[in-house]
Amino acid sequence: MTAAERVSGPIEPPTGPEMDFPIEAVMVGGPALLAGVANVIMQLALPGVGYGVVESKVENGSAMRHPVKRGRTTFTYLSVALLGTDTERAAYRRAVNGQHAQVRSDENSPVKYNAFDPQLQLWVAACLYWGFEDVYRKMRGPIPAEYADGFYQYGARLGTTLQVRPEMWPADREAFEVYWTEMQSKMHIDDTVRRYLDALVRLRNVWAPLRWPLVRFHRFVTIGFLPSMFREQMRYEWSDRDQRRFDRLMRVISILNNLSPLPVRMFPFNLYMADMRRRLRRGRPLV
Repeated sequence: MTAAERVSGPIEPPTGPEMDFPIEAVMVGGPALLAGVANVIMQLALPGVGYGVVESKVENGSAMRHPVKRGRTTFTYLSVALLGTDTERAAYRRAVNGQHAQVRSDENSPVKYNAFDPQLQLWVAACLYWGFEDVYRKMRGPIPAEYADGFYQYGARLGTTLQVRPEMWPADREAFEVYWTEMQSKMHIDDTVRRYLDALVRLRNVWAPLRWPLVRFHRFVTIGFLPSMFREQMRYEWSDRDQRRFDRLMRVISILNNLSPLPVRMFPFNLYMADMRRRLRRGRPLV
C-alpha cells in the first residue's frame, strides 16, 4: 500500500490491547510534560528518526516554527493512544498519516528514512513507554506489581495506533529490556541533529519573553530526565549535586501530584482528549 492509499483509502481500526487496563492508576499527568524534550532526544538519537524530523517538509508541524501546534499534535496523539476508543484511534491515525506521507528521505539525505517505517515507529513508541514509566519511577518508585505487566502490554498502543503491528511489540518486560539494550548500539546523535535538539532544550522555538524565565529550569529538568548515554551523546554535563537537586524536585512534585484529585492528575491528557473529540464531532482538522 502506498503512502497516498494509507491516507485516502479505507483504514483498518488500530489493533492492540483493549481498554480494560486502569490507565489512570499509572498516569502522573502534567509532570510527564517535564520529560517531553528528553524523550524527543531519545527518539531522535536513532538516525532515521532524527533526520526524519530535522529534514521534515511538513512546515506546519515543525516544532521550531509552530511549537504550540506541534505540542498539541504530540500530546493529543499520546492521549488518543492511551485513552481513545478504536474509532478515535483510527481517526487520529488517518490524520497523522496525512502528515507522515510527506516525511521520507531523498537523494540528499545522509540516512534513509520513511515515517511509515514500523521499525522507526517501534523505537519511538518504546521511548514513549519507557518515558511514562521513568517519570512514574522518579516520582513514586517502581510501578506496583499488580499494574506493571498490564501497563507494559497496554503500552503497545503507543505504536499500534499507527503502523506498528502487535507482534512487533516485545512480548514482555524482559523482552523489552533486551530490545532496549540492543537498540543502544544504533544510537548516534551527530552535529546536525544535536544542534536541532539543543535548540529545543534551550527553548529557541519559544517567544523570547517567555523563554528567558523558563530556559534554565527547562534545560535542568530535560538533562535530569535523560539517561546517561543520551546525556553523553548530547555532550551535557551532569554532576552529583545536579542529581541531588533533581531528586529533591521530583519528591516535591510527587507530593503535590499525590495530593491532587484524579482529574488534576490526568491533566492535560484529559483536556487534549476532550479537544480531539470536539474536533472529531465538528469535522475539524485533528492535526
